[in-house]
Amino acid sequence: MIHPSYVELMKVVNNTTEVGEEPVVNSRYSIVIAASKRARQLIAGDEPMVARASGKKPLSAAVQELYEGKVKILGEDEELGLVMEGDDQILTEEQTID
Repeated sequence: MIHPSYVELMKVVNNTTEVGEEPVVNSRYSIVIAASKRARQLIAGDEPMVARASGKKPLSAAVQELYEGKVKILGEDEELGLVMEGDDQILTEEQTID
């Protein structure tokens, strides 16, 4: 079993949504895309933002960062992408990592 589950990740990502607002994440697909973008950043050399990430695979570290709120997924009304905690860096849909 995968931990945290997609359902748990979606709850964490959407926890700042006010009642009556559209959730930031509506599907598992959004979680998968966000985690894969962050994993590519880690593969490219970014430092993980979670403890004990040195022995983890990049995707596992990326999922843990999402779960702990270290990486935020921006909503539709904002530019699509990821925002790292304590950083203004945003990885948008159009950007790729070499």
